[in-house]
Amino acid sequence: MMFRWLKRFTPRGLYGRTALILVAPVVVLQLVVSFVFIGRHLSKVTTELAYAELRELAVISDVVDGSMTQGEALARMAPLLHRFGMGARFVEPGAMPDEDFIQWYDFSARVVRDTFRERMPQIAVLEFGSDNMVLAYRETALGVLRLSFSRRRVTVAAPHQLIVTMVAFGVLMTIIAFVYMRNQLRPITRLARAAQAFGRGHHMPYKPSGAVEVRAAGHAFLDMRDRIERQIEQRTMMLSGVSHDLRTPLTRLKLGLSMMEDSEPLLNDVAEMQKLLDAFLDFSRGAVEDEAEPVNPLDLVGQIVADAQRASMGVGLALAEGDRDATLMLRPSAIRRAVENLISNALRYGNRAEVSVLLTPRQLRIRVEDDGPGIAESDREEAVKPFTRLDPARNQDRGSGVGLGLAIVADVASIHGGRLVLGRSERFGGLLAEIIIAR
Repeated sequence: MMFRWLKRFTPRGLYGRTALILVAPVVVLQLVVSFVFIGRHLSKVTTELAYAELRELAVISDVVDGSMTQGEALARMAPLLHRFGMGARFVEPGAMPDEDFIQWYDFSARVVRDTFRERMPQIAVLEFGSDNMVLAYRETALGVLRLSFSRRRVTVAAPHQLIVTMVAFGVLMTIIAFVYMRNQLRPITRLARAAQAFGRGHHMPYKPSGAVEVRAAGHAFLDMRDRIERQIEQRTMMLSGVSHDLRTPLTRLKLGLSMMEDSEPLLNDVAEMQKLLDAFLDFSRGAVEDEAEPVNPLDLVGQIVADAQRASMGVGLALAEGDRDATLMLRPSAIRRAVENLISNALRYGNRAEVSVLLTPRQLRIRVEDDGPGIAESDREEAVKPFTRLDPARNQDRGSGVGLGLAIVADVASIHGGRLVLGRSERFGGLLAEIIIAR
């Protein structure tokens, strides 16, 4: 709960999250080790070296303070300077810099400077040059004394070696781990793509590979896909066979009733049964009668509306927006049947209908609006189920149908990896049915 806000800043993909799991501990470990090493060990060692150098500088300072002239001071310091490995000479006051010279990244030099300021405030300026020499300017009664000594006397030689080595090997091992991780995640990605393609109605070839658990999930997916495909095929064959077998007796009934007097009600019943069989066939075919192919959805919906207008149906194309050259992998016959069902339902329960199609980089939206009574919000979930009729809330003077229109549309949307959304039309006040398919 308390870390929920972090989800907005974490990667959403499997590669990104796995890489974060690999990189984050390495980076945190290096930061902690670097902080402990620099903040404690390196700082302590540098301080001890600075104390040792200050003791030698104190001896030199006592000699200078006890001399009467610069020449005498230099002569008395000569043996000590040779023993301490230092250099010393008096300079003009204007030759002394105004401030210390320390590189911005030089942590050890700052520790030395702070230690010198604390223990020997007489040293006015310190210079840490690029030639591994340290220049210390001390104001004395005889003038400005410049002392020079090796940087290695006060700082650790190459203190960055540990950090550089640690970072280099950390990066190298992270790269190796990332390559190995990609090889392990590739089967999972392939399984995800195959499952996503199957959810959108495509049959992508897939062979399980990778770790034992990934192979087990892959085999389970293949078994599930085979069972679903067999069930769809059995449903299609069963409903198609039943519907086809019933056509022959219905035809005989029509012929027999046509020869009888006062057979109008019975003929109407037979016609209603014929419509029911046609609806069964449409529902049984669903979206599996054709294969997915690249289709321009704007042109397809425009053609569907044009065909409906030629059939004298009161429908119009309100909006067709998006890339005119873009194509999607769709089943054109299934999309046509779904949109035609929505138009037919809209005109059965209303007087006018309008179709809109919007193609964005992320999704396809096909919307059909009517001016009918609409569907109550509490009944919308029930309305998309097969053989469901909501006649009390809808017009009944134009036929009640068989309750498969919206179910077919929802089935077509689902086989394309999308969904059917029902709502209220703000423009006409009736039903708004929208097919949303992700790209």
